[in-house]
Amino acid sequence: MHLYNDNPTLLDVQHQMNEEQQGEVFYKNIPELTDSEAGKHFYIESYGCQMNFSDSEIVASILAEVGFKPTRNLESADLILVNTCSIREKAEETVRKRLRVFDAIKRQKPGTLVGVLGCMAERLKSKFLEEERLVDLVVGPDAYRDLPKLVATAEDGDKGVNVFLSREETYADISPLRLDSKGVSAFISIMRGCDNMCSFCVVPFTRGRERSRDAFSILAEAQELYERGYREVTLLGQNVDSYKWTNPETETLVNFAHLLEMVALVAPDLRVRFSTSHPKDITNEVLHTIAKYPNICKYIHLPVQSGNSDVLERMNRTYDREWYMERIEAIRQIIPDCAISSDIIAGFCSETEAEHQDTLSMIEFADYSMSYMFFYSERPGTLAARKYPDDISLEVKKRRLQEIINLQSQVSFRHNQRDIGKVYEVLIEGDSRKSEQDFCGRNSQNKMIVFPKVPGYQPGQYINVLVKAASSATLIGEAAI
Repeated sequence: MHLYNDNPTLLDVQHQMNEEQQGEVFYKNIPELTDSEAGKHFYIESYGCQMNFSDSEIVASILAEVGFKPTRNLESADLILVNTCSIREKAEETVRKRLRVFDAIKRQKPGTLVGVLGCMAERLKSKFLEEERLVDLVVGPDAYRDLPKLVATAEDGDKGVNVFLSREETYADISPLRLDSKGVSAFISIMRGCDNMCSFCVVPFTRGRERSRDAFSILAEAQELYERGYREVTLLGQNVDSYKWTNPETETLVNFAHLLEMVALVAPDLRVRFSTSHPKDITNEVLHTIAKYPNICKYIHLPVQSGNSDVLERMNRTYDREWYMERIEAIRQIIPDCAISSDIIAGFCSETEAEHQDTLSMIEFADYSMSYMFFYSERPGTLAARKYPDDISLEVKKRRLQEIINLQSQVSFRHNQRDIGKVYEVLIEGDSRKSEQDFCGRNSQNKMIVFPKVPGYQPGQYINVLVKAASSATLIGEAAI
């Protein structure tokens, strides 16, 4: 987890909120080097959302079964993989730059294979394979089981390609190889795909239709992680609130509220987080479940995208401003100490200044603890690309985005200032990036807290921390033992 400057500039806030927390830096949190061991090695980078990080751990497990070992050393890898994201144009540009670096390594070390995984695979497979000739493998998010066969095909000189989207694949039987060497927090994928057809989004086209994983396999994974010393799990899905699984033996329906409760009951000191919720689907039943169990974190990521009803209609979000505000009020009433964060898009098709002002006012109303903020980037193949002109100039998009960032920075600062003097239970994640004399960890509200180390405590343990100071992105405290 990255820490932030105590007094970040607005550019720092934009970079940190939009890139580091959203995961747009590449993922190299691989266990210790195993280069001296016999056998082949793989290197993997991930871009985009937490789902991609989770998928990389599934890929690592599949490769481990056929003898591949992970490495942090790019030059020593026999197989280089990049797990891609198509949500924004910048992520695609970053991946292309990395592929050119990998291509140079291939020329220095003949026989090295390079593969593209994930969301960019289907849309750009022809360019990667035939036009630019940068890769040997192109594998979609539902085809990871085929990786060993595809690698063998590429080793024989042919291109390995499988971008088929499944309506059944959930990888429920695969135990992910955890790439986080800290061993404190882990992702658990509870569903795949998405049935929401937001007009700006490519996910339904790159990840396929929505399907939920069976609840027993999720519980087993949570139990196994707890027994291995992990103390926090994050349940992942494009829209966790639409999770539904029917027990084939009893015909009992398990919804997301039921699943949350089941995972919370694994152990009282196993924290449970989840992402992402959709405003049209989050129910009071889910909110009451969160309120009922102390180990379900009091934090909800509830993307608004826009604060204006007309823009939301063009986005096909299937809720309006009033509906979203009612959901915020319900959270406040049922979980008074809950922190809420959001995703916000500036400059969507035909957005007026008045509509932009509605987004600014929503930030104030919802009192977001933080937000992921972007200007609109048209994605090929989406409904918006086919139906609406991308008619807001880049200059206006950037100016509106900066206004959103400025306001969110102020709201986040006020939000954190209110925490000064409070004591929070913090799960220690590791050393502070700025000082080995300090620990860092998050409270239930997903806020990072930095505090001086206390003898006898180590990552994976809980400790009460008194907040003494705060910036817009970090709380500063001291142990309150």
